Formats: sequence, structure tokens, C-alpha cells
Amino acid sequence: MKTVGIICEYNPFHLGHAGHIERTKFALGGDVAVVCVMSGNFVQRGDFAILNKHARAEMAINSGADLVIELPVSYSLQSAEGFAQAGVHILDQLGVCEYLSFGSESGDINMLCDCVDAITSEAAQYLIKEWLDKGVSYATAQQKTADEILGEKARIFNTPNNVLGIEYIKAIKNIDSKIQPFTVTRTGGEHDSDSGYSGSGLRKTFINGDVPSNLMTEAATAICKEELSAGRGPVSFQKAELAILSRLRMRESYEDVPGISEGLESRFLKFASTEYSVTKILEKVKTKRYTMARLRRILMCAVLNIKKQDIEAAPPYARILAANNKGIMILGKARKKTKMPILTKPASVYKLNKSAILTFELEAAATDFYTLAYPNEEERTGGQEWRKSPVIIRG
Repeated sequence: MKTVGIICEYNPFHLGHAGHIERTKFALGGDVAVVCVMSGNFVQRGDFAILNKHARAEMAINSGADLVIELPVSYSLQSAEGFAQAGVHILDQLGVCEYLSFGSESGDINMLCDCVDAITSEAAQYLIKEWLDKGVSYATAQQKTADEILGEKARIFNTPNNVLGIEYIKAIKNIDSKIQPFTVTRTGGEHDSDSGYSGSGLRKTFINGDVPSNLMTEAATAICKEELSAGRGPVSFQKAELAILSRLRMRESYEDVPGISEGLESRFLKFASTEYSVTKILEKVKTKRYTMARLRRILMCAVLNIKKQDIEAAPPYARILAANNKGIMILGKARKKTKMPILTKPASVYKLNKSAILTFELEAAATDFYTLAYPNEEERTGGQEWRKSPVIIRG
């Protein structure tokens, strides 16, 4: 049996995701197990997930995945580079994944690998630093460097899934992992568009009170309807705005927040205390050097009290969110191969080291904050992280 890893968010799980899993299995051939490392209740774009992590994990298991592992919140709220490094680390440490599959606009793994070799060269790193010194964002510095080194091939850096795929390959290379990168051509709507399989479009539909069942698997649709009926969604930034503002106004410093640099601390400190909405704070803090996604990540790390020291080391455990019978079998193999602790019961974290305990306690606190945005007041109880076991799908 072949085992392939996928680093994902499934926010929410849609037909494009199901197609990615199906095409990966078909391309690899034979019996294939799918292990997903998925963002929890907060996602890489610096936002609340539209539905909670256990519901999204269950959607994945019922739609083609076999095992879903959580990417802890302190890592999911980082740059594409940090997000990719953490996800690849977990898959590598499990010791059972032979491949890492991701969707990309190019669909050409050789071209993506060539781009990685070019952009990680000593000459490229020198050029990137030169551009950063001129005050542009890292993404812009990388793009301009790619333009100079790769010429026409640099267009690959203009599309978000290609860029994320490049970060996955870089992460595999950095830790000298034996995992083989594998890509399938991304289909559906453009990233952050309102059409096709775009997650952004689907989230807008949810927030407007509808379930886009025509763009989701039958199983995912059923779970979405159940969550909405129970008042556990849709969850959005706007529904927690007062809570966000309250936490920001209580902060006395931003210097220890991941992503803070070069004057951003004073800008956040000033405008968080004077503006009346999160949108206004971000608009005031924004400069040409920083993308809005980076600013949202900084803001959410500040709200959730995530510090730079919390991401200095790699994720300290693999926390299971959901599995089916094949996933449980994969877990059995992983336990024999890995030194990374595998968490199924939340309280078991207290048998681990200090780093693992702090990471999980951050997760528990983040979940307490996340649930404040549930429409149903009765679902906003505290301590839910400690009471939730993995979703197991038998049969």
C-alpha cells in the first residue's frame, strides 16, 4: 500500500478537494492511503475557519481521506514558508508517507523543482536580501529575484498554489526528507475568486445563509447542514469582532508577535487602541511592504497570544482529528516508526514535554476564542478542546 500526504485547510471541503484526492490516487495507482495535515480552527490567511476542525476533518474522511492530523494553530497562522515547513515536518516524522501531493496551476513537478533550485541558490538569496532592503515584501522580493534568474519561467511565482507547492518542495529539501513531491493540475475557480470550487466563494455562500451543495460532496454537504443546524457555523472574523478588539486593546506590546518587524509594532499599538473596527485597524496599519494576509496573521497571533518563541521549534506532536479503518492501520504503522508523540486523547499531552504542553494549551485557548463566534450561544462553552476525541469512521 502506498501512502501519500496532503497539507490542507479544507475551508470548507469541496469537489475540487475531492478531485485532488481522486486524481492523486489514480496517478499513483494501486492501493493508496491518504494522510492529511490540516489547519485547525484558524487558517493560514489569518482568519477563522468557516466550520470547526473536527467537522472539516470528518468531511475529508467521508470524501476520500483516511487520516487527518491537526496542524497546530501556532503554525497554521504563519507565512506560506512556515506553514509548509510545519506540515512537511509532521508528515516526515510520521515515517509512513512516501509522497506529498499538492495542487498547482502548472501541474509540472519538474518545473517546480527547477524553480526551487534556482530560488534557493546563493545568488538568489543575495538578490532577495537586496530587494528586501529596498522595502518590498518578501513575496515581491522573491518574484523580482525569480524574474531576474529564471526569465519567462518566473511566471510560475505569479500563482498562489504554485508558490505554496514551491514552499513544500523547499521544506522537503531543507530537512532532507525522503518524501517525494507530487503535483496535480489545479482545477475549478481561481484562488480567492467567487466562481467554481474557490473556497472564498463557498465561504461567502455560507455566510449568506446557504449551503453550496452543488459544489460539495454529498457527505460534506450533510455535515455542513448538521453544523449549521446546531448553530456551530458559519464562523467568521466579523462575528468575533468585539472580542478581537477587546484583546487588542489590552495588549501593551506587539514585539513578541510572529511576523512583527520594522515599525509594525508601533503601528498596531497605535491603531488598535484608536480605531473602531478590525478592518479599519488593518487599513491603517497597511503599507506597500506588507500584504493584508500577513497583517491578518499578525493580528490573529496577537489576539491568541502566540509568540515568536512558540514557533522556534517544529511541531512537537501529531494530534489526530479523524480517521477511518485504513487510517487507524496507518497510525499503527506510524507508532512503530516515529519518535513523534501521537495524541488521540487531549489529556495525554501532560505526559509529554513542556513544548508539547504549551502548544496544546495554546490550541485549547484558541478554540475557546473560536467558539465565541458560534451563532448558537449554548455552543460557546469553554474547555471544548479537552473534551473532544477524534472522529472515527468505521466500515
